[in-house]
Amino acid sequence: MAKYFDVHPQSPQPRTIGTVVESLRAGALIAYPTDSCFALGCQIDNHEGVERIKSIRKLDDRHHFTLVCENFAQLGQFVHVDNNVFRAVKAATPGNYTFILPATREVPRRLLHPKKKTVGVRIPDHNVARALLAELGEPLLSSTLLMPDEAEPMTQGWEIKDRLDHLLDAVVDSGDCGTEPTTVVDFSSGEAEIVRRGAGDPSRFE
Repeated sequence: MAKYFDVHPQSPQPRTIGTVVESLRAGALIAYPTDSCFALGCQIDNHEGVERIKSIRKLDDRHHFTLVCENFAQLGQFVHVDNNVFRAVKAATPGNYTFILPATREVPRRLLHPKKKTVGVRIPDHNVARALLAELGEPLLSSTLLMPDEAEPMTQGWEIKDRLDHLLDAVVDSGDCGTEPTTVVDFSSGEAEIVRRGAGDPSRFE
């Protein structure tokens, strides 16, 4: 049964954030808000959490998981970014974008795209997500909370709690955070390729 945490969207309560992070460190899988809809998240080394995300979303091994990072310094530990890509990504973060980039050795092999050896990264512009990341001190391994065969993600924390109660350990709710996933830009070849058009303005990468 998932615990439900009601968090202030502008000033997240430190004690509540601390409790959620303690559960993450103990192996929890959570639903949490971002600047473009809710996401499922766990620690990078949480093997069971990854399998639970795959099961909930019916994902195969070709799915690009996303490392949601607190800041650019953290992001740079997990992906290779050359100067041209650096400028483009830096200008768009924090924001509603996910970038697919070649992974460093810090990323476990099982999280990589099997052929490209890439991983998704993003820095959200959302106070609650940033508070969780700051307290955790490492990225959250994440995937958009979009259920199989559904066009839009769930937008209400109570709905997520009600529907996925037996599949999650915690739901962090700070109010509506939109229905549109991030815009996904693949920089793995060195040039921008828009994979998914979403909440972030794709025109800057066209």
